[in-house]
Amino acid sequence: MPGKQGAEWWREAVVYQVYPRSFADSDGDGEGDLRGVVAHLDHLVSLGVDALWLNPFYPSPGVDGGYDIADHCDVDPRYGTLADFDTLVTAAHARGLRVIVDVVPNHVSDAHPWFRAVLASGPGSPERARFHVRPGRGPDGAEPPSTWTSVFGGPSWTRITEPDGTPGEWYYHLFAPEQPDLNWKNPEVLAEFARVLRFWLDRGVDGFRVDAADALIKDTTWPDTPGGWPVIPKDASSPVHEVYRALRRVLDSYPGDRMAVVETGAPDDVVALFLRPDEMHLAFNLRFAKAAWDAGELQAAITESLAANAAMGAPVTWVLDNHDNPRSVTRFAAGIRLEGDYAPTSTGGDGVADLARGLRRARAAALLMLALPGAAYLYQGQELGLPNVDDLPDEALQDPVFRRSGGTERGRDGCRVPLPWRGEVPPFGFSPDGVATWLPQPPAWRDLTVATQEADPSSTLWLFRRALALRRAEPSLRRGTVAWLEPSSPGEDALRLRRKAGGGRALVVVVNFGVEPVPLPAGEVLLASAPVAVGGGLPGEATAVVVPAGG
Repeated sequence: MPGKQGAEWWREAVVYQVYPRSFADSDGDGEGDLRGVVAHLDHLVSLGVDALWLNPFYPSPGVDGGYDIADHCDVDPRYGTLADFDTLVTAAHARGLRVIVDVVPNHVSDAHPWFRAVLASGPGSPERARFHVRPGRGPDGAEPPSTWTSVFGGPSWTRITEPDGTPGEWYYHLFAPEQPDLNWKNPEVLAEFARVLRFWLDRGVDGFRVDAADALIKDTTWPDTPGGWPVIPKDASSPVHEVYRALRRVLDSYPGDRMAVVETGAPDDVVALFLRPDEMHLAFNLRFAKAAWDAGELQAAITESLAANAAMGAPVTWVLDNHDNPRSVTRFAAGIRLEGDYAPTSTGGDGVADLARGLRRARAAALLMLALPGAAYLYQGQELGLPNVDDLPDEALQDPVFRRSGGTERGRDGCRVPLPWRGEVPPFGFSPDGVATWLPQPPAWRDLTVATQEADPSSTLWLFRRALALRRAEPSLRRGTVAWLEPSSPGEDALRLRRKAGGGRALVVVVNFGVEPVPLPAGEVLLASAPVAVGGGLPGEATAVVVPAGG
């Protein structure tokens, strides 16, 4: 079992997110798999992370990148077998890495046995009570039960063809029609997911990432709403919190400090509700990820998130990149603020200069994130400074966002392009030479491969390695207090924060948001995201961690 951290290891862990289809291909079919993950675990060890989180690898038709699950307790053959999964867990634990897997409680695939039973049964059946199945409105029930629309575009209701071939009732789906939502007011659903958690806990997983965690309970009066936005209660009295109390009891029944981190895009005070002592352990701080490259926005995100979570005695879980959003290099290059979960992007400008700027900012933001108290999650390729791939051909796109928006939104494929490991031409060691990957890799990634960056001490890969080593060595970067310091001069476009934890020395973190250098405090620069001359200031669009003279 992992031994790097003790009890409540999750409070300050750095977790590496693996999107299995795009991590490494062991069998030459152009898609990543579990054996590919096992073969590259030493990359995660050398990076210095504490755990890995696996996106879905379960049997699935693949309509939504594996989030349309047909069987929660098996491995899709495209990714391998349960034996491969067990090998992965054993190999990770032997290296001191914990393993977190996705659980998707909001919906299942329309290929799931439960939903197939819906189609085979009639109105009022127990099988239909596991989902949100309702009669339609208007003559012959030909209109959907409400005006609600899908997150992926289009209506949230799809009509069932009854066993006799006639049009029948309607079922609700927050996402794609192939992802019918479960009815969490039905006790069978909770019992099933308690079983799912136990299945994976028995196989040795250390925790779960809970997808769309705040969306489980809908207002089942189905009121029409302006714009068709669904009504999903998330306040303190919502039954959704009873769900997580029940799932927490399952986790607590196992040894080894098992944990769960939830995904919710709610405001800070609502996110904190999911972190009450008898609910979940962590919740992603998407407010930090959605902030622009702006000192005021980031300071407010940090301050208010720390305060909201502290009220619950919970750490903040920081994140910049994930499988649902454009990569931070491209966001910062284009000056994009994430307004929604699936925002389209383009680099804008001449591309080359903008991406160089974006990389400077992304490196600086990552070093800031890793200097904040709590947990941090990295997305595969973030340690390489990969940009989003915004020029994928239309025929290559697979995200349902693209199709359901009529092509007006590019969707999330641009952040899911397979990783470049080595070599001068695609597939860059992701697959055997000459194999076409499931999404095409840009030829320009030859300069961003793991092998190329291994040989360059100034690379983004080495910055992340040093940042994680520093975080592990300095308690004041993992926990403790954050105190904002005064600017060195009026109008300075920078953030200065003092970090201090019991048992650790005081540190000062300086983030320069402008283009001109700013003064650094007297003392020793432990790490900076851009070169700092001896006795010089911090360059523009950079972050430094300093041991101040005199403490």
